[in-house]
Parts: sequence; structure tokens; C-alpha cells
Amino acid sequence: MIGKLKGTVDEIAEDHVIVDVHGVGYVAFCSARTLSNIPAPGEAVVLLIETYVREDVIRLFGFGTALEREWFRLLQNVQGIGAKVALSVLGTLTPSDLANAIALRDIAMVSRAPGVGKRVAERIVTELKNKAPAFAGEAMGTIGLKQELGEGVAPAPVADAVSALTNLGYSRDQAANAIAAAMKEVGEGADSTKLIRLGLKELSR
Repeated sequence: MIGKLKGTVDEIAEDHVIVDVHGVGYVAFCSARTLSNIPAPGEAVVLLIETYVREDVIRLFGFGTALEREWFRLLQNVQGIGAKVALSVLGTLTPSDLANAIALRDIAMVSRAPGVGKRVAERIVTELKNKAPAFAGEAMGTIGLKQELGEGVAPAPVADAVSALTNLGYSRDQAANAIAAAMKEVGEGADSTKLIRLGLKELSR
């Protein structure tokens, strides 16, 4: 089994890259997002690989990060989703955006991926809702805050701070992201005034 390729970019195509490793060219199928970050032909590249072995074919799938590869595996646990659709989803949404969309049951966002209709998006959200937090990475704090806000259980200073920022014209997502960042800096015990000030500072960056 091949778990990683380290070599030189030989060719970049619409859905794959050829990596030259000591004179042998390996074809690795990648998401559009991963392909957009591949260096130019002739330059060095490292790809994490998922190897699929079938009776009549061996196929390699390449990823820029371990988190993207884990999501590729996870998505294929959903009924009716194969490698092609999984790559389409990862080419449209970052791992953090996907984790957010699943945690918040944002079917519309998931269905933005080519080849993913509303029914498939619903299955992704439903079947992965309990697994998303473990793969959320840096988005976890924001996911938790958004869930608390939606369920009306967020601490009053936090809810007030998010409300204040939305009243200033920021979107709910922008406000939640900014307050989540502020909470990392000062902790959950801060009052709304301090959270608003730090939230505005975050939004001005």
C-alpha cells in the first residue's frame, strides 16, 4: 500500500496529477482544491495517498493534508457516496467548512458541490453529524458556539456580544467567528463589553 508520494510534479490534469518518483510516474487523483495548490511541473511535491485496490485496477488518491484524507474516508461511509463525489465535496468545501456545515445541518452548503443534490447532502449531514466534531480541527470552537446560540444555551454575555455585532451589520457567522476567537483569548467568563471590543478587533484584521 502506498501512503505518501514525495517527488517531482510531472503533469497536472483536470482531475489528477502525475508525480515522478525516481523515474516512475504515479497518477494521483485529487480534489480541485488540492490540484490548485500543486506546485508547477518540475517542482517538488509531497502528497498523502489513499490507495484503492480492485480486481482490475489500482487507483491512488492524493491529498495535501491528513485532515482532507480523513474526510475523504469518512464521506465514503455515507450510503451512495464514492470516491468521485467525495473529491467533489472536498474540492468545494474546506474540511473546516464541511465540519461546520454538518454540525449546523447546513444542507444548502453541502449541496453546492457538483454532483451532490439535496438528497445526498441530507444523507451526508444526517449520517456524519455525530462524527463531524472529531474532524473539525480549528473550527470546533466556532461550531460549539453556533450550536449553543441556536439552542439558546450560550452564556448571556456571549449571546449579547454576538447580537451586538450582528446589529452593527456583520453576518451571524462573522459575529460568531469573532466572538469564538475572543473567547479563546480571554476565556468564557468575560463580560459582553470586553467580548464585543475583542470581537471588533478580530473583525478589523
